[in-house]
Amino acid sequence: MFYQLYELNHAMMAPWRAAADAMRLAYANPLNPFAHTYLGRAAAAGLEVFERTTRRYGKPEFGLAETIVDGTSVAVNERVVWRQPFCNLIHFERAVPKGRTSDPRVLIVAPMSGHYATLLRGTVEALLPQSDVYITDWIDARVVPLTEGTFDLDDYIEYVIEMLHFLGPDTHVIAVCQPAVPVLAAVALMEADNDPLSPSSMTLMGGPIDTRINPTSVNQLAEDKPITWFRDNVIMPVPFPQPGFMRPVYPGFLQLSGFMSMNLDRHMTATKEFFEHLVKNDGDAAEKHRDFYDEYMAVMDLTAEFYLQTVETVFMRHALPKGEMMHRGRPVDTTAIRKVALLTVEGENDDISGVGQTKAAQTICTNIPENMRMHYMQPDVGHYGVFNGSRFRREIAPRITAFQRQHARSAKPSLPRIIKGGKSA
Repeated sequence: MFYQLYELNHAMMAPWRAAADAMRLAYANPLNPFAHTYLGRAAAAGLEVFERTTRRYGKPEFGLAETIVDGTSVAVNERVVWRQPFCNLIHFERAVPKGRTSDPRVLIVAPMSGHYATLLRGTVEALLPQSDVYITDWIDARVVPLTEGTFDLDDYIEYVIEMLHFLGPDTHVIAVCQPAVPVLAAVALMEADNDPLSPSSMTLMGGPIDTRINPTSVNQLAEDKPITWFRDNVIMPVPFPQPGFMRPVYPGFLQLSGFMSMNLDRHMTATKEFFEHLVKNDGDAAEKHRDFYDEYMAVMDLTAEFYLQTVETVFMRHALPKGEMMHRGRPVDTTAIRKVALLTVEGENDDISGVGQTKAAQTICTNIPENMRMHYMQPDVGHYGVFNGSRFRREIAPRITAFQRQHARSAKPSLPRIIKGGKSA
């Protein structure tokens, strides 16, 4: 019933949000003399804070219309090239001159942990000038009808393998945060099969490979509670009239509440400063706040089976680093990885995936040659700074691109086919 009550409360607040927005526009209208007074600006600011605090944030857009390639601005076209019920694969097509030497083909596996793939907008933007970028666009579970079946961690791994097969040889895969475990598992399974389409390199960034190392508060919660607690307390059916009606999910708003509570004082301070910026007519600072929270507050539901299997496998049993992880009854053997280069990236101040948790991949992938592996820890960044921000653009992204170019298997990768409706075109 909790999810239904949340939806009901949101619906009941709709008229108040509409009224607040209308009053804000009236107070902010330059033709209104009151708008030029301190009280008028304060009233408009308070009404905007109320509206933003109580609204539901929709899925953001990537909005990457152009990039710089070889010093020249080129257009970027965002296109879905592969579809499945729970994920689309987006290609950022750059209008580069024909005959130009191909850049590394990069598959970015975005986190399926509450936020949309647009959280990695900065990651994509930093890599576009020197890479042919694809990204997983995971679909909100509450809009997927029950008739499409279930989606768990095993399905996630199979999606990654299918996408690598679709993209073809000499693809480089990047896993940001949560996907580090399923991507590593997918590569291990492909290598065990001597799959010729296994990626040329694998970059794991801020991921929970072994959460026994420097456990964070997020890791500790999973340690303190049995899996039945999560099943009984955070799994809820999608309410009517959503397309995924009655699908059991871990709601995005619960995940967001957890994120917010971890740094509640910081978010309250940010809201107070946003109000002050509005009153002072500091438009640039206010717009930065809007941009960040429009992304941060936009959340999606996860299927119950995926969430519970991930919590139990990754955070409770630590199955992958122990060598006990299974996929459809088959052991996931990380020692089978021999031909895929490995780069691990961590942030010194990461409070989600502690220092050493991602580097653990270097320890369990024992058969990757030393000249095909590298670890980098970025000083003075937290979890978000591992894949976004100025230090990522300046320090991390160039290292990723250089590593991929160093370990490319061919000079000119072939182009993938287009997949429509999950079938080869």
